[in-house]
Amino acid sequence: MDIAVSLVESYLRLNGYLTLSEFDIQSRAADGTFETVTDIDIMGIRFPGDVYAGDPHDGVDARLLLLSDDALALVEDQIDIIVGEVKQGEAQFNPGIRRHEVLHQILRRVEWLFEMGLRNVVDDLARRSVCVVPAKGGGTARVRLVAFGRAPENDLHTITHAHIVNTLVRFFSGEDHAFRPAQFSAAAPAMLNLLLKSGFELKGG
Repeated sequence: MDIAVSLVESYLRLNGYLTLSEFDIQSRAADGTFETVTDIDIMGIRFPGDVYAGDPHDGVDARLLLLSDDALALVEDQIDIIVGEVKQGEAQFNPGIRRHEVLHQILRRVEWLFEMGLRNVVDDLARRSVCVVPAKGGGTARVRLVAFGRAPENDLHTITHAHIVNTLVRFFSGEDHAFRPAQFSAAAPAMLNLLLKSGFELKGG
């Protein structure tokens, strides 16, 4: 896995997202064969509700630790769906990510979440980079394009690697005892954790 994708996926999982990574988008050519149109670096789905590293269960005393990050701009009672482009340089989108067949194919995996038809969701997302629609069973679902990489600041469609590193370092250095080592076996967070344990001081640039 690309090291930057590993970093982003671990960050999203830490904040309660279910993820798919490095997902190839296929299309059928005129001769009937299949070809790869593009790939989606990361897709994340987060359902409403707080995320805790530890939770009391059956009377067992456990320290509660709420995991949250304001940069994700989460909204109460709203499902957040991220279709992400991950760059090792400047945070930007490849033109192919807005193609109807690309968005339609990746969002078919969560089509059951939407009250409205998938075509309308895809068209709105391709045009505005964000779409908020009623969710089945109540509440809303927000689908957005997000570029991860180097940028001056975070916003609804951009999250910087520097912010992600700072966030992971904060969790590791402040509450490392709350996390099982298996949760961070991926290359990027494992390296950050190793550097911290080795006495290095890390901070985003």
